[in-house]
Amino acid sequence: MTDFHALMNSLPAMVDAEEIKDLSGRIQFNLTGQGGGKWGLVLGDLKVSVSQGTMAAPELTVNTSTEVAEKLLRGSLNPMMAFMTGKIKISGDMALGMKLFSLLKQ
Repeated sequence: MTDFHALMNSLPAMVDAEEIKDLSGRIQFNLTGQGGGKWGLVLGDLKVSVSQGTMAAPELTVNTSTEVAEKLLRGSLNPMMAFMTGKIKISGDMALGMKLFSLLKQ
């Protein structure tokens, strides 16, 4: 496994501003396994910002393992299949979750 912290911190550079122009939201990632932890992701103003730790008042919470999260971020796992098979669990704003899934598709 690569350095997961570096992967999470590289998220802002991985997202095309044009793809998120209509997106805004606060997403909490709770990741288990090696290199896991809690990460907050804020989408808005054509930017993505990532911070380590628990976020106040997230609109969407994503629970999964670092292994699954890494595959999702690298595009080697279909986010809808991961959700349908229980590899990821989401709660909160499901519409935001669907938009997030669409960003991860290859």
